[in-house]
This record gives sequence, C-alpha cells and structure tokens, in this order.
Amino acid sequence: MNTSGLFRLDDRVALITGAAGHLGRAMSRALGEAGAHLILNGRNESRLRDFAGELKAAGCSAELAQFDVMDSAQLRRTVERYARLDIIVNNAITMTPRGMSALEPSDFESVYRSGVTAAFEIVRAALPGLRAAVREAGEASIVNISSMYGAVAPDRRIYSSPDQASPLHYGPAKAALLQLTRHMAAELGPEKIRVNALVPGPFPRPDVAGRDPGFAGRLAGRTMLGRTGDAAEIAGPVLFLASRAASFVTGATLVVDGGWTAW
Repeated sequence: MNTSGLFRLDDRVALITGAAGHLGRAMSRALGEAGAHLILNGRNESRLRDFAGELKAAGCSAELAQFDVMDSAQLRRTVERYARLDIIVNNAITMTPRGMSALEPSDFESVYRSGVTAAFEIVRAALPGLRAAVREAGEASIVNISSMYGAVAPDRRIYSSPDQASPLHYGPAKAALLQLTRHMAAELGPEKIRVNALVPGPFPRPDVAGRDPGFAGRLAGRTMLGRTGDAAEIAGPVLFLASRAASFVTGATLVVDGGWTAW
C-alpha cells in the first residue's frame, strides 16, 4: 500500500458521537471524505439529519444514530445492533457552564457520565462490532476526544470574566478520559483494537472573534503559533488515529493545541 493509501477508510464503518457539534462536524467530514461509512450520533435528530444531508451532497455515506449518550440502555440497544464497527470517535459531552459557587454535584455527575462513562459503555457495547472489524480488516480504532484542560488548568487571566473560564467540572472529566484511554488500550491491544486520545486546544467557534475580539486575541497569543485553531485542522489528526497510518499507535495522546501545553 502506498503512503496515501494508509489514510483511506474505504469499506470502514465509523461511529461518531456528538457528530453535529463544532469539532464533531469536521471530524465526521474528514472520515467520510476518506471513504468511511458514517454513523452520526447526537441528541437533536433534525440537526443530525441536516448534517447528514450536507455530507451526502458532498459524496459521503452517512446514517443517523440519534440517542443521548447518558441514556445507557438506549446507548447499548443502538450500538449493539451494528454488526461491524471499525472506528469509534467518542466526542460527545454534556456540560452546563457554571462558576465555582454555583456548581452542584449533579453537574459533575452529568459531565462525567456523558464524557467518560458513556465512552466506556459505547466501547463495551461495540465489542462484537469491533471484533468483526478486526476479523475483516485486521484492526479497529477508538479515538477519545479529550481537551488541553484535561492536562493543564485554564489561565483565568485571559478570560473576559470569571464565568467565561473553563469550569471546574470539565477538566477533571477530560483528564479521566485520558486515563480511561490508557486502560482500554491495555485491555484491548491484544485483540488488535487500538485506543488513543486526541487532545484539542483552542478551537473557538467562528463567532467568538466578532463577539469578543479581545478574548480571541488573548487566546491566540497563548499558543506558540500565535493563533487559534480552525475546526478543519482537527481533520488530519483524527484521520491519522483512525487509519492504518497509525497501525502501531495505541495508548497515546495526540495533542493538537498550537503548542499551548508545551510552554
């Protein structure tokens, strides 16, 4: 196989949770354009359907899997019905931003359940499909989407107000997902199922610069490249981890943050 072929995903099946979100859309499009059949997960069926229509118009193959990842029973019923799953991207998380004084135990439970427990439950429910992929393609890949705030604390000085900073329940959940990644990689490695984590840095939505240009500038200045990431720049990293190009990569953390955490 030539080098470019290492990144092709023809005949592969990929499940992406939180598929219609800011980065979820870019990751889904990257996998679809590489040839994977996409199973798009999210809670909002109308939003998913519109996104699937965009992908199909661009020549991608896609179907919907509308469910809330915090509904464990529905999650298992849905995921278990797929006979083959080559790629899983655990991207979904449910979080209500709150300051320290307003946080409730339920906020921690919700973000952990959606961002960590659900990732585990999806993989466990998908094991028959992942094993089928290994039999047919020789490997399967799981990509867990963490965050730079799973590795470092937010610099509160760059935020325009205290409530704008990344909340205290988000980072701990993303850190837990990194450790879950290592444990699952050790558990599933003998079965040729790779498990890695992708750690995005500052990828603000396009409207941030218009609403708060000062904050956008401070975000950009905090990176070594002097700018924030564009959502399309997550495509290459997720495609690498999902594809044969990363065939000897498991238990790893790929940081995509413009150098934010390397200072």
